[in-house]
Amino acid sequence: MDEQQILQQVNTIFSRVLKQPNLSLTPASTANDVTGWTSLTHMILIDDIEVHFKVKFKLNEIMKFSNVGEMIACIHKKLNK
Repeated sequence: MDEQQILQQVNTIFSRVLKQPNLSLTPASTANDVTGWTSLTHMILIDDIEVHFKVKFKLNEIMKFSNVGEMIACIHKKLNK
């Protein structure tokens, strides 16, 4: 699975969790750019993404995510081990 496919699936998860059907994430998207992306919804998003992709993030990985692109790169790396 390439990073664009991961972005599409992550976008679907974000749209569902944040109840924003027309949400369009980019790799540069941050919590400041997305309405409803709070610290609480962030943890829900992380959990849903881990379940969906069957991956587990380490706490230090989560802390380093500064945008959606970094999250996607981490998912991509884990899927291609």
